[in-house]
Amino acid sequence: MASRRKKVYEGKAKILYEGTEPGTLIQYFKDDATAFNAQKKAVVDGKGVLNNRLSEFFMVGLGQIGVPTHFIRRINMREQLIRQVEIIPLEVIVRNFAAGSLSKRLGIEEGEPLPRPIVEYSYKNDELGDPMVSEEYIIAFGWAQQQDLDDIVSLALRVNDFLSGVFYGVGIKLIDFKIEIGRIWDGDFMRLVVADEISPDSCRLWDMKTSRKLDKDVFRRDLGNLTDAYTEVARRLGLMPAQAQNMTKPTLIN
Repeated sequence: MASRRKKVYEGKAKILYEGTEPGTLIQYFKDDATAFNAQKKAVVDGKGVLNNRLSEFFMVGLGQIGVPTHFIRRINMREQLIRQVEIIPLEVIVRNFAAGSLSKRLGIEEGEPLPRPIVEYSYKNDELGDPMVSEEYIIAFGWAQQQDLDDIVSLALRVNDFLSGVFYGVGIKLIDFKIEIGRIWDGDFMRLVVADEISPDSCRLWDMKTSRKLDKDVFRRDLGNLTDAYTEVARRLGLMPAQAQNMTKPTLIN
């Protein structure tokens, strides 16, 4: 069926096809894993299935607390129906603990708690390596207005509160995460929604007791099996039976 659809866009981890209803798209989750702006690549069996289900779980949860998202419904194990949005060309990053590029930039040890959640932006451009940008750049180049940025920060912090609480409840520390924001128009009225995905691909997740990595750093840093790490997250959240923890192809609970 995928071959008969019209492909709208293909990224490193997902493919977007024309949707079955006006103003919608079908988001297909691939098994591809990439790091360092696709300099490191692999195919990880079951990754797309896990990310589809996990992203659904978080998007539905956000909707239940009043945070608007592009998510409509999951179609099958690898696909979900989403609203078509105009993506603002920014990655919105929320950091709770020092890790990754922040630790390198400021010389802060990984895992060090930050004084408060920090929101930062990078310009979505793979060729340039998604460089960090300031609000001044964003407004000057017309990617978003000041009111948009105020609303984005508010959305990002609400997402952070929700995700931090959910993960804390299952013994996982939310180190940082990134989201994308899209614009949806209802006539002349524009609103901002959380788009793309929320999954271990877009979050740094550490076990609270052992600091074991349960996110894409497992792949970036060659720390073990990526599917096992993502499966552990899904298991703790109650999305799959405990006995399926070490299965190569996950069996998820609907």
